[in-house]
Amino acid sequence: MALIRWSDQGDLFRPFEEMEREMDRLRREMDRLFTGFRGFRPLRVGVFPLLNVSEDKDNLYVRAELPGINPGDIEISVEGDTLTLRGERKSAEVGENVSYHRREREFGRFRRSLTLPTRIDADRVEAVFKNGILQITLPKAEEVRPKQITVKTA
Repeated sequence: MALIRWSDQGDLFRPFEEMEREMDRLRREMDRLFTGFRGFRPLRVGVFPLLNVSEDKDNLYVRAELPGINPGDIEISVEGDTLTLRGERKSAEVGENVSYHRREREFGRFRRSLTLPTRIDADRVEAVFKNGILQITLPKAEEVRPKQITVKTA
């Protein structure tokens, strides 16, 4: 039986150590590049306005969160199977010589389109705005509503 001993185990891990050093160097270089770049803005995580869509047998319901928006600045349109919300959230006037420590609320124009899961009767759509929530009721088209069929006896 032969017993072989490695006298220097450092050689075994050398490729991993070199790779780790190279990854650290690459991370430092990327940090340096993005720190000095003034035009860099992180990507937006969310979409405005936030929507909930639900349905029952007769209607689709869309609820949109629109805090701080005047109902007169909201435009709702239905074209084919697409619902579109357009509007503008205006910036609050804060006065002169004011600097922000944090500014997370977005201002400006928005447009949000949603493909509806079924055909609707566009002539009967209703919208109600209350406490910053826009609720849109979209009646389903008559031909897509479930129909109750009675069974006749002979």
